Amino acid sequence: MTHRRAVALMILITLLWSIAGVVTRHLDSARSFEVTFWRSLFNALALMAALSVMRGSAFWRGLLHAGWPVWVSGVCWAVMYTSFMVAMTKTTVANVLVTLSIGPLITALFGRLFLAHRLPARTWLAIALAGVGIAWMFGKEAMAGASLTGTLVALFVPLAAATNWTLLQHVAHGDAGLAAEDRLDMLPAVLIGATLSALATLPLAYPLQASGHDMGLLALLGVAQLAIPCLLVVRLTRELPAAEIALLGLLEVLFGVTWTWLWGGESPSSGTVIGGALVIGALVLNELLELKQKRIPAAQT
Repeated sequence: MTHRRAVALMILITLLWSIAGVVTRHLDSARSFEVTFWRSLFNALALMAALSVMRGSAFWRGLLHAGWPVWVSGVCWAVMYTSFMVAMTKTTVANVLVTLSIGPLITALFGRLFLAHRLPARTWLAIALAGVGIAWMFGKEAMAGASLTGTLVALFVPLAAATNWTLLQHVAHGDAGLAAEDRLDMLPAVLIGATLSALATLPLAYPLQASGHDMGLLALLGVAQLAIPCLLVVRLTRELPAAEIALLGLLEVLFGVTWTWLWGGESPSSGTVIGGALVIGALVLNELLELKQKRIPAAQT
């Protein structure tokens, strides 16, 4: 795969991710945990079908003998799936997406705390600016008398994601030097997460009220907005550096806010715009500087 095609594929992935907000704004009667349940269920079913085709019976044998890192990662995926959709039903799409965008910086911080990765000064500065941006957004919401529940729930997503990526880095480091067939397969964790999310939210989803229209939209979310891009981004990790994936992933914020503004009747508040500008600006600057630093040695060799 050429670099240009890899970038185009990552942009397509962010487009698929970004439809969650506008789609949920067009649901008839499904709410909160029911939305999460159906989305996770359709995601799990789609992943079962796709992974069975891709891996065959070997996938299911591997799932039965999965080690503890796979299950911990699965729990992280479950928290991400569940918190994201619950947050979407409790606050604006812009608030959720801005909160999610701090994920790469929290991951960098966790890498410093748990994996002893050294962080350059620019990353510490980016973490500080992002913290100011989130604090500004929270403060403006509180002053306006708005409920902070949705934004607080959304915070679980980048925290779980950072835990997951840190675990994956730890596993990758431990597998270094091993043959491909001996490395721990972490892909089953995505399916475990979807299944756990569906099982955990099913009791809270009653009474089920989704209409036929809702079921169609929720199936779209489970398959096209979640299962397909999750599989694609795993493939892209072989083609693009993590910094570039994180940078391109910020397009989800731009796309998601735009879709809900155009077709969801929802515009971001001034507090969200200012806080989001600080968060995204800090992350963009950090990732661009990292990419530039990596390209300089490459050009010198």
